[in-house]
Amino acid sequence: MSIHEECGVFGAIAKTNLDIGNLVYYGLYALQHRGQESCGIVVNDDGVFTSHKDLGLVGEVFGGGALSALPQGKIAVGHVRYGTTGGNNRNNCQPIEVNHQKGRMAIAHNGNLSNTAELRDSLELSGAIFHTTSDTETIAYLVTKERLHSGSIEEAVSRALPSLEGAYSLVLMSPQKLILVRDPHGFRPLCFGKTADGIYVAASESAALSAVGAEFIRDVAPGEIVVFDGENVVSRTEHCNKKPKKLCAFEYIYFSRPDSVIDGISVHKARFRAGEILAERRPADADIVFGVPDSGLDAALGFSHLSGIPYTIGLIKNKYIGRTFISPGQSTRIDQVNIKLSAIVDNVKGKRVVLVDDSIVRGTTSGRIVKLLRDAGAKEIHMRISSPPFLHPCYYGTDIDSEGNLIACKYTVDEIAERIGADSLGYLSVENLSEMIGNRSYCSACFDGDYPTAIPSDTRKDRFEQKLSVKSGADNLREGLLP
Repeated sequence: MSIHEECGVFGAIAKTNLDIGNLVYYGLYALQHRGQESCGIVVNDDGVFTSHKDLGLVGEVFGGGALSALPQGKIAVGHVRYGTTGGNNRNNCQPIEVNHQKGRMAIAHNGNLSNTAELRDSLELSGAIFHTTSDTETIAYLVTKERLHSGSIEEAVSRALPSLEGAYSLVLMSPQKLILVRDPHGFRPLCFGKTADGIYVAASESAALSAVGAEFIRDVAPGEIVVFDGENVVSRTEHCNKKPKKLCAFEYIYFSRPDSVIDGISVHKARFRAGEILAERRPADADIVFGVPDSGLDAALGFSHLSGIPYTIGLIKNKYIGRTFISPGQSTRIDQVNIKLSAIVDNVKGKRVVLVDDSIVRGTTSGRIVKLLRDAGAKEIHMRISSPPFLHPCYYGTDIDSEGNLIACKYTVDEIAERIGADSLGYLSVENLSEMIGNRSYCSACFDGDYPTAIPSDTRKDRFEQKLSVKSGADNLREGLLP
């Protein structure tokens, strides 16, 4: 098991009609690393919403004429998904659309609510019928409910926010407006910029702004609501500074692109610094240093820089393998790590190696990579990890499950090294995170158990799938579709 990406959100608003779906398409391409299960775009053409969503990568979903079939428009929102709650099916593809007498709405969400179960139960008891297992639909219901008592869409959003707990960075579209929302803790990143021809764009990461030729303006502040209407930009701050800032530390360690800057901090520099800290605090006597592609590369450079051990390329990643890669089945003797990674034998044979990676979850993948290097002739393998050990599950969108699936909950560092076949193993410590990031305004609950919000009452990942499955079976039985 490896840590999976988050979701990525993107939005754009222009003063006149144009091929705005194309702009969002390229923005989603730049965010593909954040979600590879599904994607979607909704285009707003003078209040008429046209969407295309499906399972797969951006290039797959919008190939074959699907992108050119989207109309011109002034506003559009897009989403790439990896689901930490909600099953991998087409119903859960985002953006989610709502057609209501108070106006249409499309919403794209990055994060995970920690009180979804309670909210869904309350909404269902009041008559709501859910069509997906995504917590994004819960947010959409709450905003729609508040629109009955609000004079504007942004007022409805503001009224809904106190009910939400956990992580949410939202890009929301109404017939006339594009709205950005970041939760009061700021768990997930969100920023916006502007192109030379006056189009405002919003994205999960600054790298996506650069990809479409937009100049970065600023990050959305925790708790802030930013409203664009094509002419003006309005910031609402009534929910700001209510809670301590807790950006997910793993955004710097793994999730975000190294060329992104989040809340003023370069992701590349943070990872480089992590490698320097490892070299200083967890040194190794070795001949070469290299990282596991891609998220271990920057930390490996930092380790090499501080230690003086030469940096080289030891592993090559097959960049054509995405989440659509299908294994022939459990009976196959081909190790999928060998399909995804290969060693450069001339660089590692007979060498003492420092291997840098971003994390160890169950240890299975790490063990296979170590074996791959042993088979290539590596003399010694000293593994260094640019994060602390995972000891607790995450309830804010990172796919870190129960303690029973985490190797660091069962074994000591030396025992983990023995199990994965490494000569030594060293982690970044929890105390080193502030040194790596440059501040203490981050969430490290998966490492230290210090949760910023209450732990959910129901922590099962598949709780909503099971609920819908039971309902579906009962409906089919009533309709005579089941024996």
